[in-house]
This record gives sequence, structure tokens and C-alpha cells, in this order.
Amino acid sequence: MNPDITRIGMAARYSEAAVFNGIVFLAGMVPDRGDVDIRGQTADVLQQVEQRLKECGSDKSRILRTDIRDIAAMNEVWDAWVVPGAAPPRATVQAALANPAYRIEIVVTAAQA
Repeated sequence: MNPDITRIGMAARYSEAAVFNGIVFLAGMVPDRGDVDIRGQTADVLQQVEQRLKECGSDKSRILRTDIRDIAAMNEVWDAWVVPGAAPPRATVQAALANPAYRIEIVVTAAQA
């Protein structure tokens, strides 16, 4: 183990987050519910992102980059959520999700406060 790296939410296979040199790396965040539309799933994931960033000593105004899947419909929710003047670079990625009901997965890299 490296004492310079803090891992949060560790499971056998992955960590929910890692912090190194003031940079927060979040795992891919997926919705808790698969029975709602893309807008509901996006709101759910963004709430999870905010909570995990807070646990890591950061917030959404410090996001450096996001990787997003299913970008078209989620933009409505994203645009209302992102901090004006602090919109991070984004990339849309195609990935197989763990559950076919998931319509979105967001990966975040942020600076600590």
C-alpha cells in the first residue's frame, strides 16, 4: 500500500475514489435505480458524485474532467447542475455497463479544495 494514496469506499475489486496529490479520482458512478428514465438516472448519479466529492474534500466546482455515457438526454440535467463558469472538459465514452437498465455512467476527476 502507498501511504500517499487515500482510497475511499474500498471493495475487493475497486475503490469508489482515490486521492493523490490533491487530485480526486472517482470510479464510474451508476444510478441506484434502473427503473427511471435517463433524466432521473442522471440526477441520481450527479447526487452521488456530489456526495463522493464531499467525502474526498472537494466539490463540483473543482471538477477537472468527466467521462460520460448517453450524453444527449442527460445534458438537460447536467446543464442545470454544473457550476456556471466552471464547466469541466467532458468526454463521451461507450462502455458495457454492469446492468442493462443503467442508461448512464459518469467518471469524475477533481481537485481537492
